[in-house]
Amino acid sequence: MKAMAIDSYGSPDDLRLAELPDPKVGPGEVLVRVRAAGVNPVDWKVAAGYLDPIMETAFPIVPGWDVAGVVERTGLDAGEFSVGDEVFGYARKDWVQRGTYAELVSAPVRTLARKPAAFDWQQAAGTPLAGLTALQSLRRVGAGPGDTVLVHAAAGGVGSFGVQIARALGVDRVIGTAGERNHDYLRSIGAEPVTYGEGLAERVRALAPEGVDIALDFVGGDVIDVSQSLLRNPDRVVSIADPAAGEKGGHYVWVRPDAADLEFLAGLADDGQLSVHVERAFPLAEAAEAWRLSQTGRTRGKIVLTV
Repeated sequence: MKAMAIDSYGSPDDLRLAELPDPKVGPGEVLVRVRAAGVNPVDWKVAAGYLDPIMETAFPIVPGWDVAGVVERTGLDAGEFSVGDEVFGYARKDWVQRGTYAELVSAPVRTLARKPAAFDWQQAAGTPLAGLTALQSLRRVGAGPGDTVLVHAAAGGVGSFGVQIARALGVDRVIGTAGERNHDYLRSIGAEPVTYGEGLAERVRALAPEGVDIALDFVGGDVIDVSQSLLRNPDRVVSIADPAAGEKGGHYVWVRPDAADLEFLAGLADDGQLSVHVERAFPLAEAAEAWRLSQTGRTRGKIVLTV
């Protein structure tokens, strides 16, 4: 199979288009013919070695954890799916080696669900990691009716899901931080926009004089401190960017593969409550360019690779 690979920790310049053996398909796994793969910041961070202290790695690495494609073969005791099923998933395993930037990937059934009928391949591939992150963050702090939610970096990959899923969970209001060019986009997905940067707390207070109930940190920096100055209950802040969030009185979330959560997201999509803005789709061979765009931190929605 053709795949994008990296032979040692490095940068986008070290990615190469390689011919590799087809993946083995273990018990409880299926082989997926990849139609599209989502690009996430963690992909290039893995390749740079940032996760080396916590995850086993075997080179060459094929990056990528987000996938949308068609089941080509099933492994032993993998009866949840059949050949020909259209699936999407967060195909993260317990080690880093054979990811989704490839023509084929083997994925545990616990990481997959049936693709939403409402989404094309690119939208489906852009959903799993970011959508699960947003959903699991909101559930961690019990988001629901009566809550006002502040979403930091609300126009980004995770933030745009956070806005829409919060709405689907029935919260009263969503306030989202973004640059002014993304304010109309935020309004279109159900958020009241506010410009990030110096003076953010005052601008949020102008919209919500009584403060907010929940804050979602999808950007890092001093966001937790700013959020806690606005929260009615300071422990209802979740960060995916600051591992010390728990020590600061909040919660840190590292997204987990979860088939039931994927099914929930697919249901929202098919009910018209969830959309995916694909900022740009690159051919597989141009994964390095996709990483460079991701590294700017200025994209709206998702970046994907087509296979």
